[in-house]
Amino acid sequence: MSEQPKYNPPDPILLTLFANRFMSVAEAMGRSLQQTAISTNIKERLDFSCALFAPDGDLVANAPFIPIHLGSMSFAVKYQMQLHGKTLKPGDVLMTNSPHAGGSHLPDITIISPVFDAQAEKIIFFTASRGHHADIGGILPGSMPPTSTTIFEEGAHIFSFKLVSEGVFDHDGLVDYMVTKPAQYPGSSGCRNLRDVESDLKAQVAANHKGIQLIQQIVDDYGLETVQEYMYHIRANAESSVRNLLRDVAKRAGTNVLEAVDYLDDGSPIKLKVDIDEKAGSAVLDFEGTGCEVRGNLNAPISVVHSAVIYCMRAMLDMDIPLNAGCLVPITVKIPDGSLLQPSRSAAVCGGNVLTSQRIVDVVLKAFHACAASQGCTNNLTFGAGGKDKDGNNITGWGYYETIAGGSGAGPGWHGTDGVHTHITNTRIGDVEILERRYPLIVHQFGIREGSGGKGQWRGGDGVVRDIEFLEPLQVSILSERRTRQPYGVDGGEPGALGRNTWVKQLRESDGDAPEDSSKPLKPRNINIGGKATVFMGKGDRLLIETPGAGAWGAPSDENDGASAHGHEHVRAWAPRGSLAEREAAQAGF
Repeated sequence: MSEQPKYNPPDPILLTLFANRFMSVAEAMGRSLQQTAISTNIKERLDFSCALFAPDGDLVANAPFIPIHLGSMSFAVKYQMQLHGKTLKPGDVLMTNSPHAGGSHLPDITIISPVFDAQAEKIIFFTASRGHHADIGGILPGSMPPTSTTIFEEGAHIFSFKLVSEGVFDHDGLVDYMVTKPAQYPGSSGCRNLRDVESDLKAQVAANHKGIQLIQQIVDDYGLETVQEYMYHIRANAESSVRNLLRDVAKRAGTNVLEAVDYLDDGSPIKLKVDIDEKAGSAVLDFEGTGCEVRGNLNAPISVVHSAVIYCMRAMLDMDIPLNAGCLVPITVKIPDGSLLQPSRSAAVCGGNVLTSQRIVDVVLKAFHACAASQGCTNNLTFGAGGKDKDGNNITGWGYYETIAGGSGAGPGWHGTDGVHTHITNTRIGDVEILERRYPLIVHQFGIREGSGGKGQWRGGDGVVRDIEFLEPLQVSILSERRTRQPYGVDGGEPGALGRNTWVKQLRESDGDAPEDSSKPLKPRNINIGGKATVFMGKGDRLLIETPGAGAWGAPSDENDGASAHGHEHVRAWAPRGSLAEREAAQAGF
């Protein structure tokens, strides 16, 4: 956070008022975006975030959207300021998605709008929105290829593009960035459905403009000096809260050094050492010892690492404050160069944002002894059609993307929650009725995976089962973790069950190498496709996804044995245990 002028102590009533006014701006932006978007991913799944930023690019306030977006969007705003800060004019809107320019992964497109003062002389705020677009090109429909090894295979890659110049929308430039350029790479296609993507981008622009109007109204009500003073106080309050948290953690742990390690399914370690300065209320989080860059797509940009850390700091605070840049002021994050948390510029990253980030959260919370591991995954399912044909022509098509819930970890005094999106992914899942109406599929089963949570004094949450049949041939992909390493328990609590992805392939019986006999009935064959796979599924084929359970806290006893953490056979309708408040907290990510 940049150096600020000295202000008088804040009035507590005004501090609360401004915190809520700023958050209400982000909430109004989110409502506008949801109402004007047309894609399932943004309109129904709510895979987007809106936030308000200071003139220096620091996060001021947000509504409870997607934590992984909110922590990293500040990096994107600051990057664009360095490129365009002195040349921006009212009515300009910037677009970016590059992980090296503050992005998370390529489908998350950030739209940034400057807010000028009444005389249009200086920027007083930024509004920004980030939405996950279901297809931006790349080697597979859905733009989340489980097999990608370079970022060029994952779709459109945009460092900076002025989407709107003084109120004029640049359609031709958008076509170039979204369709023409991605298709230049071997095996890769441009955006398969530009019409829908362009419509959603315009919805993001409109949401940003709504935020500009509301911020200018607050400035009219209170004056710019007062508004910016309380913008500073809100961040300073978050900073003070985190410093007190760190002091309390060191006191309770009886040590200033905390350590933890966890492993991705491929064996890559994520290692953390936390060194707390109790007097200053600060800490150094050092990821030295983390594995090197991987050939696949589990590499995470540094902005994602900071997002995971700022989320953990905010989640461990026992008070209601906006997540903002102040949470990271007492924290120094050290990331070894060349590691999977700071990879090379050509490294594939689509899985790092959605999977590795979850494991970073697990490692941080493990080091702080805060709770057992949640599912540690987002179970990313994509399917669609279109792309390049055998002659290299770009064929218009479509793509769908969703994340699937799992169990949340137990803690000292609470059971984990069943079937929720955990930690950094605060989205909805695709609604069954909408899915079956819009896409060629049938959802045969969607329910709790009974007994998949770990046993313990406080039980881990159960995962879910999602069984989908495809009614026409489609390219189907799954990008998931926790298929070989269980979510850990704490203080004697048992781990959660592993996830599993099964292709139920419809085959007719045949004799040896002879072709299938069409007169014989179809017979399903179960094939475990592993955690990361893409399959061209035929008509009638099904994908059965069993998501991981979560770890338990405390050793189990006869009274609370409950169901086995390794049971796979029982499924019940969605009915999470725990109070309504617990479920809402788990779904909100706090």
